[in-house]
Amino acid sequence: MKKWLLGVLFIFMVGVVAGGCGKQVEQAGQNTGLQKEITVSAAISLKDALGKIKENYEKEHPGVKITYNLGASGSLQKQIEQGAPVDLFISAGVSQMDQLEEKGLLEPDSRTNLLSNELVVVVPKNAAPLKDFNDLAGSGVKRIALGMPDTVPAGQYTRESLTNLKLWDKLQPKLVMANDVRQVLTYVETGNADAGFVYRSDALMGKNVRVDLTVPDNLHKPIVYPAAVLKNAPQKEAAREFLNYLASPAGMKVSILTLI
Repeated sequence: MKKWLLGVLFIFMVGVVAGGCGKQVEQAGQNTGLQKEITVSAAISLKDALGKIKENYEKEHPGVKITYNLGASGSLQKQIEQGAPVDLFISAGVSQMDQLEEKGLLEPDSRTNLLSNELVVVVPKNAAPLKDFNDLAGSGVKRIALGMPDTVPAGQYTRESLTNLKLWDKLQPKLVMANDVRQVLTYVETGNADAGFVYRSDALMGKNVRVDLTVPDNLHKPIVYPAAVLKNAPQKEAAREFLNYLASPAGMKVSILTLI
């Protein structure tokens, strides 16, 4: 079984992040009687998986409260650089984590790669099929959605892939930029885009869309989700314990069984 499949299985655990509306920030609420509150900034493509993880972890650790701040990895990176009180960062791209590490903002030896994923092209279910990537340049496709490459890792992988396919410049007039990968999916679902580049994990959660093309791995850098505890984390030890839970074989086994 391909390496990405385990990551996809982990990502698609049932359940959603409580209060996942608005700016995708889960409010902590009242902390009366709570010993520890861990703030996790994470890529929005992990929204569904983290909802179930939160539920399971808080049941096993009644003295811990998990609060999620979900968004584009680049935006979360900037928040951390500006001093946001974050305990754990889970990125959808390596470059964002690399930059934080270069600036000395990560707790030494805490960084690890949690997951992998695939980049795919989705279209509306009733659309004419795309046989290959050159079809994106055809008259039947007028708008192509992707995450903003400067802040959204999926957008960076898309730009890299289309550049290697020699289609990036040719498709410029058709490109519609989105704030994150979930917005790309929404554009396709609502008919505001004829095609969109998203992670396979997001595509399988989509409504009224189908996957027509899978982007070959050799067209872009590996899609991995690195995670690390922040050096100035208010709850450093609790965050490290939570990260160990996410990365443990037991945690991965629970994630897979949830899908069966």
